[in-house]
Order: sequence, then C-alpha cells, then structure tokens
Amino acid sequence: MPSELGDFLKGRRAALRPEDVGLAAYGERRRVPGLRREELCMLAGVSVTHYTRLEQGRTNSASPDLLNAIARALRLNEDESAHLRNLASPPPAVRPAPSRPEQASPSARQLISAMADVPALVLDRRNDVLAWNSLGHALLAGHLEFGCVKVSAQRPNLTRLLFLDEHFQDLYVNWAEEATLAVASLRLIAGRHPDDRRLAELVGQLTMQSHAFAERWNRHPVRTCTSGAKRMHHPSVGRMELAFETLQIPGSPGQRIIAYSAEPASGSEAALRLLASTVADAAQDGRTRDGSRNPEAARRR
Repeated sequence: MPSELGDFLKGRRAALRPEDVGLAAYGERRRVPGLRREELCMLAGVSVTHYTRLEQGRTNSASPDLLNAIARALRLNEDESAHLRNLASPPPAVRPAPSRPEQASPSARQLISAMADVPALVLDRRNDVLAWNSLGHALLAGHLEFGCVKVSAQRPNLTRLLFLDEHFQDLYVNWAEEATLAVASLRLIAGRHPDDRRLAELVGQLTMQSHAFAERWNRHPVRTCTSGAKRMHHPSVGRMELAFETLQIPGSPGQRIIAYSAEPASGSEAALRLLASTVADAAQDGRTRDGSRNPEAARRR
C-alpha cells in the first residue's frame, strides 16, 4: 500500500517539530510543518534517497533495520511501529479468493450464551457482530433485532454503528474519544490485511458517509485496544461505566470475544443488574424487548 505508507510517514514527520527531537530551528521560517526529510534521515542515519523512494512508494524493499531506524527517529510507539512494518511489506503476488461469510463457532456461541449476567459478543476482525448474548444485545443494540447477527448481509458492524447510527452514538458519553479509538484500531487492522475487500468496502462507505470518520482516518491514528473502560448512557438504565476485556479466539481468522463488567457494589453494577432483570422479564415469553423472537432467551425460561 504505497500511498498509505507515504501518507503515514508524512503525517508523522509533520507532527514532530525540530525542537522535539533536539534540533535547532534558529527561528527560521519553514515551508512545511514538522521535520524535513533531510532532518529525519539525519536522525535515523539513513540515506535521503532511499527514504524518499520509500515515502513516495517507489520501492518495495525496506529492510527491518531501515524501518526500525525510521520508527525510532519518528518516535513511534509499539503499535505505530508495527503498522509501519505492515505498510512497508511487499504486496502478495496473488490476491486471495473472496472469503466466505464468517460464522461464530458453536463453542463460542455456547460460551457467551452461558454468560447470562455478563454482556458479551463475538466479533470478527472488521467489527462485524457474529453473535451476542441477550444482555450484550440489550446493552449495545436493543433497537436492532436480536436475530440480525445470523444473516451475514444484516449483521451490525460496531464501527459503522458508531458513525452512522444515532442510537448507538447516543450510548457513549465520550463519543469523540470512542470514535478516534475505533478509527485507530481499524487503521491497524487495515495495515495487517491490505487485501481484505470487505474491510476496504467498509472504510470506503464510512469515508463517503461520515465526515467525522474521514477526518479521523486521514490523520492515520494507530492503536491496539484490547481492554479498557466504556462510559455509557443507556436509554433504559442510565449512566454506567463498564470495563471490557477482549479474548482472541485461537484458530479463527481474527475473531474475538468481548465481555463487559461493572465495579462491584457500584452504581454501574446496579444499572447492569437492572438491565439484566429487564432482559429476564422479556425472556419469560421468549421475546426480545423489540418483539422479535429470541431463541436464547426462550431456552432460559
């Protein structure tokens, strides 16, 4: 992905001032923000010609030593350095055949169904929801039908919902932070899988339909997000702060389980219990709150 690599390098150069890396600017008027190529190459100890060819996408050969030197000079963190290496990797000689729609394994579905008091869902690497339990559905997307995750063409995508669905946007107290984090995570995945057609289509759709997404995407943020906290305002039970943890599913093409929990004896735990009680009440006749049939809930009657 030469253009992606060039944009990433130029963006990181522009973000560094000479004084940030110990270079004297002498008050000179600079035509471009940040470091010049020559300054970066001096810091990294690399050839200006070689670096320029790399930034302009005119070479597919970048040694690990060269990339590590550039990463150090640009002060990239671990995620950004990994992203740089992914972008600089030569493209595959043969494009893979279109992948079949992914499915959550029976064992993964069984596991999250058994977690009745914990909101949980199974995601693929693109953030498509492959499965969720009743409480996970009620927490994140009770306005959608429970069974929509079973049809690949109807599956919700958490990143798409975050930028294009008002109900989902209103769920997050700090939406702007969540949006930036979501884009940074998606950037990292896109760098790892440059030939993922469905992922490229998702990025294209969001770029065209959401100015907020396009603006963040063009900044090239990169970050891994496997745990943390979500500040939410649920339409039924109010404010909650929930911790989340991610479990990668071995042997799958990037699938993972995400589960949410609340601090014991906190207001957030009380709110989560209230939501679970609401789900249990709806399960008495085997139906979700929006009226659609929920087989998982029916089994627990």
